[in-house]
Amino acid sequence: MTIPMSRPDITSAERAAVLDVLSTSTLALGPRLERFERTLAERVDARHAVGVSSGTAGLHLCVVAAGVSDGDVVLTTPFSFVASANCVLYERARPIFVDIDPHTLTMHPDALASAARALTARGERLRAILPVHVFGHPADMDPIREVAARYRVAVIEDACEAIGAAYKGRAVGTLGDAAVFAFYPNKQLTTGEGGMIVTDDAAWDGLFRSLRNQGRDVFDGWLQHSRLGWNYRLDELSAALGAVQVERLEDILAQRARVADAYTRRLVRLEHVTPPAIAPWVSRMSWFVYVVRLAPWIDRDAVIRALEERRVPSRAYFPPIHLQPFYRERFGFRPGDFPVSEEMGRRCLALPFFGAMTDAQIDTVCGALGEVLAEAETSRRAIA
Repeated sequence: MTIPMSRPDITSAERAAVLDVLSTSTLALGPRLERFERTLAERVDARHAVGVSSGTAGLHLCVVAAGVSDGDVVLTTPFSFVASANCVLYERARPIFVDIDPHTLTMHPDALASAARALTARGERLRAILPVHVFGHPADMDPIREVAARYRVAVIEDACEAIGAAYKGRAVGTLGDAAVFAFYPNKQLTTGEGGMIVTDDAAWDGLFRSLRNQGRDVFDGWLQHSRLGWNYRLDELSAALGAVQVERLEDILAQRARVADAYTRRLVRLEHVTPPAIAPWVSRMSWFVYVVRLAPWIDRDAVIRALEERRVPSRAYFPPIHLQPFYRERFGFRPGDFPVSEEMGRRCLALPFFGAMTDAQIDTVCGALGEVLAEAETSRRAIA
């Protein structure tokens, strides 16, 4: 049985929408994008939504809108995809990392508060806080917002992996000054590439629309530009696909939740592996990937190799950002700087996951993982 690591949920409705665009002359900033923005804003209960070329582009524009510039600092988490820190560097500012909660894998509010106090005591310019809703699990936003209010800085939600998630009954994406969703092929909702910024701030909405379109304002004439901008537009083909996906989002999320539940029921019976934990503040989990934690003594990378031999793919999620070669060389980070993120980076394992997974496929993955872990236990006892 061949099992892919992920697979986008695409139906004939999405294909028809894309073909319809090809029969028109409008391929950028047209009616499909307007529809996609409107329907997604309604879905997450935001006043404004702005389509962009990627989640990374969206995070960059949020950093710009927050006024982040040379010498500023932004507090974020090292347990994430690298874009959540890179977007700060684009504006010549510095990402300052705070460690994560070992259960939720999201930014630890106490670590955040301590870091903010230390920064201000040193006279550094804290400009924004960028929490990450990692793997579709909402960060604990109320205490994060309290810290932001105390220091009068913006909150930018990295919701790139969390479309449809909810925190204490409130939709992820509406818990800060702005948020970004991403639509890469392995995401819950996909447009191939693409992203969406959501905000309730009308001024930021207008700024985002200008910045994504080379700095042109709505009142500017042809090839007239009011500010430095970027080519971060989302094309009509992608928007047409995304608009249909938004309409199907409830079904997509339900299917992914079914697969996650099926995994959990099987994996709780295995030793040396822990299924994902969900915090009590999560009203709805939006399953991006299914990431388990192996016992501390297990060699996670050896498990990946052993699963591959059984034709079951798996991935390490996430190697911490601060230990990436570029960040170590530029900022001097070392192992031990953020111990919880590092431990989770060693122990976390993403299993194949997509909404159309069958029970037979899930059984195959769990059976292979059980065999590999049993072999590891046998070797451990032999050595002991």
